[in-house]
Amino acid sequence: MTSTPVALNLSTPARGARGKPPKHFADLTPDERVAKVVELGEKPLRAKQLATHYFSHLTSDPSAMTDLPAASRDKLVEAMFPQLLTAARTLHADGGTTVKTLWHLFDGAKVESVLMRYANRTTLCVSSQAGCGMACPFCATGQLGLTRNLSPAEIIEQVRSAARSLAAGEVPGGETRLSNVVFMGMGEPLANYKTVMATVRALTAPTPQGFGMSARNITVSTVGLAPAMDKLAGEGIPVTLALSLHAPDDELRSELVPMNSRFSVKEVLDSARRYFEATGRRVSIEYALMRDINDQAWRADLLGTELNRRGRGWVHCNPIPLNPTPGSKWTASDPAVEAEFVARLRAHGIPTTVRDTRGSDIDGACGQLAAEED
Repeated sequence: MTSTPVALNLSTPARGARGKPPKHFADLTPDERVAKVVELGEKPLRAKQLATHYFSHLTSDPSAMTDLPAASRDKLVEAMFPQLLTAARTLHADGGTTVKTLWHLFDGAKVESVLMRYANRTTLCVSSQAGCGMACPFCATGQLGLTRNLSPAEIIEQVRSAARSLAAGEVPGGETRLSNVVFMGMGEPLANYKTVMATVRALTAPTPQGFGMSARNITVSTVGLAPAMDKLAGEGIPVTLALSLHAPDDELRSELVPMNSRFSVKEVLDSARRYFEATGRRVSIEYALMRDINDQAWRADLLGTELNRRGRGWVHCNPIPLNPTPGSKWTASDPAVEAEFVARLRAHGIPTTVRDTRGSDIDGACGQLAAEED
């Protein structure tokens, strides 16, 4: 669909390694893939064959493409599958079922992804930017500043690598498929809107032109870029929207989430409600509980009141025990205070589930990704 571009003025200046990655097969639409293979002197059907190998067989290895002429394989792979990500370090937690990977990008920028296997699903947390420009003081990624946006293929390659690892049985529990993708890694997804939407389309496109995932199993998070939230509502792709709220009042939220000075609590909650009305998808309200900062019972009551002011049944609240980051003054709430906060929300009729903190011991949980080498 045609939409007016959303102008975003990031609050933290970009710095560090920057560059435009080489064009990759996953950056192209199906029609563009056909045009590219024809440009390379190959038959149009080669595009579908390559898509089958990449999205269905999860490989870009020319030796595995035995249905292509031997003389064509290396040429096509060299031209259309440049190396975008290199795994620099992999850490495991939770008996090997949580895997955090540090990726080096082609220009030296660094990002991380986290793969989590549960009893009934597998979830990959992907990064959409190297660093982040939102500058939330309790988030390790936010303190890095923004290096650059990722390309669609740089995100899609995170997904393909995880899916391939699961299919190969490399994660304890046997061979399985990747079921869920959450844009909750490094970066503010809606500040890299065009790329994130291109990635979502590749995730949801039927095989072999994409991964064939359900939009309902994809979550896009945001700190509250209201115009982009409204734009997302008009895409016609019912992903789950997760709003990182962290405070129900503007005074505190502007301290915790600097973007609040541009889009207030009222504005972002109104946008979230419009998203629910447009898609029918219940919005997740993310709320990192910080000791003596935002965990007061009266703030739980205020949050419940603000959510119910916009109707019933349109949100689900996820309080998150704050994950520690090195040198931070911010700490998790006392368990009794957390329990009272949750009880207050439920008393307002707000469905509430405390978020699992998988991977916290390898700095792989929410707010901990900092692309550290050591």
